[in-house]
Amino acid sequence: MTVARDGDLVSDLDCKEFVELVTAHLDGALDAQTERRVIEHLQLCDGCSRYLDQFRRTIHTLGGLPVDRSPDTLREALLDVFRSSRG
Repeated sequence: MTVARDGDLVSDLDCKEFVELVTAHLDGALDAQTERRVIEHLQLCDGCSRYLDQFRRTIHTLGGLPVDRSPDTLREALLDVFRSSRG
């Protein structure tokens, strides 16, 4: 975090970079320095905090959906089409 000329705190991570790092952040896959930058950005940016909350709610909601499995006959039909298209 840095201090701008007007005295406001500013994150050294912009919103675009934050969006690119969200999945890794949620997976716990960021190195310590990047994780710190993400946390600092979230403290200063309401928009990205909302985005992260929406992302978490989406994961939670989709995780509760049943898995839709295609019938084996469909799988075989698609494989046949794929094989025949390859010549």
